[in-house]
Amino acid sequence: MKTGRMIVLPLLIALSLFVTVDLAGAVVNIQCPGDSNGDAIPEPGHPAFRPNVKCMHVSGGDGFSVMGDGTVLYTFGFANLTGIADNPATPIDERMEAGMLAAEWSAPTIVLDEGDEFYLNLTNVGMPMRPDLFDPHSVHWHGFPQAAAIFDGVPDASVSINMGSTLTYYYNVVEPGTYLWHCHVEATEHMQMGMLGNLYVRPAQNKLPAGTNLNGFIHQAGFKYAYNDGDGSTRYDVEFPIQMGGFDSYFHEQHLAVQPLPFALIKDTYAMLNGRGYPDTVNPGWLPAPAENGGKVSQKVSSLIQATAGQKVLLRISNVSIARFYTLATLGMPMRVVGKDARLLRGPDGKNLAYVTNSVTLGGGETADVILDTTGMAPGTYFLYTTNLNYLSNNTEDFGGMMTEIRIN
Repeated sequence: MKTGRMIVLPLLIALSLFVTVDLAGAVVNIQCPGDSNGDAIPEPGHPAFRPNVKCMHVSGGDGFSVMGDGTVLYTFGFANLTGIADNPATPIDERMEAGMLAAEWSAPTIVLDEGDEFYLNLTNVGMPMRPDLFDPHSVHWHGFPQAAAIFDGVPDASVSINMGSTLTYYYNVVEPGTYLWHCHVEATEHMQMGMLGNLYVRPAQNKLPAGTNLNGFIHQAGFKYAYNDGDGSTRYDVEFPIQMGGFDSYFHEQHLAVQPLPFALIKDTYAMLNGRGYPDTVNPGWLPAPAENGGKVSQKVSSLIQATAGQKVLLRISNVSIARFYTLATLGMPMRVVGKDARLLRGPDGKNLAYVTNSVTLGGGETADVILDTTGMAPGTYFLYTTNLNYLSNNTEDFGGMMTEIRIN
């Protein structure tokens, strides 16, 4: 193993370790204040422990996912390695091994609180199915106001990491809202291949003392809000991330076949929510692991929306498609849009600009915070679906695609 240079940024706010790895004796170095064994989980008894510090360890690599019609497609993606610590007696780094052929579609969901310090460790584990590729990877937190360009993930303003390397990103989380995250290296290719995930930040208003008066609305313990609204108008009971996206099956097939990629002809043939097409969207658990992944599960994020009658449901909707705009609509259940692109819908004078609709249209990279009020709704099954009706299909198979169920108990 060869160890490269260590870069320490000003004020010691973050540390990046670049390691050239011989996989026969690999070592992954991560940073997480308060963690002593390298599993990216802070330990309350550790001298460096701080309660507002959160850590995560993800890998960037390849794998396979199953479409709604049973077709298996080759993908790139991130996998969650948090909680995995090395056994000193094992010659192979267990985290490197766990990340290989483990690409998740969609990527592991990141949930943070305003005021957190977040250390995100990215390890590039390479691409076993494409050993001819040596693609670097990065993490771009889309829409987040970076304190330093070094963490932005855009290669021309930041850094990306090669195979066998690990980079620690540092974020001082100051803006609540719904975001998304993705790899920004060769972005069209890596995003089309699946390096995309949900990310959202809960507001500090959630943690106010019970009894706090919010302009006439009395906050109670356990109340949750989409934003620091100051009046309780974005309160909700349950929340669900809903990420619109799509795959061009021909692009993925040509990639695995090591053929020239048809960038100019990209067209979504599988439209999905959280990396699944209907009816897989309503499966509340993980989808079975494709055999090509060696038993590693790739599709872990359900799109099923469940609530009890009378509850308010927050949908954190994003569009990660690189090919088109998508519209999501509800049938018989109005949507109240309270936020757009991680910003509360308020005018310069504080006027509430939230609006009620039955559909939301988003382009790639856009997000919306939508509240469904089930008060007075009859228990039963409702639908959240795209009005782009040709995408209510799994490629050539009808009655699938970008649709899920809202089940009111």
